[in-house]
Amino acid sequence: MIVEAALQEDAQVIGLSIHSGAHMTLFPRVIEVLREKGAGDIVVFGGGIIPDDDIEELKKRGVAEIFTPGAPLQGIVDWINQRFEKR
Repeated sequence: MIVEAALQEDAQVIGLSIHSGAHMTLFPRVIEVLREKGAGDIVVFGGGIIPDDDIEELKKRGVAEIFTPGAPLQGIVDWINQRFEKR
């Protein structure tokens, strides 16, 4: 549903907040479906309660950035703005 909504809205980015512990399943699955639909250029980032070791692995799997609890909202906004200035 997330990917379908992003495609319908012509999104450039998907941000996921995961606090359930399913981050190693959900992030990679969203990226996989994006690639299957020919939309691998949509940037996926997110946050939540994610262990440091898992953050590195998620980045290897294609997650652009992970923000942990306490990350300032302005830092996230600045990251998005910088990311899309390059496009």
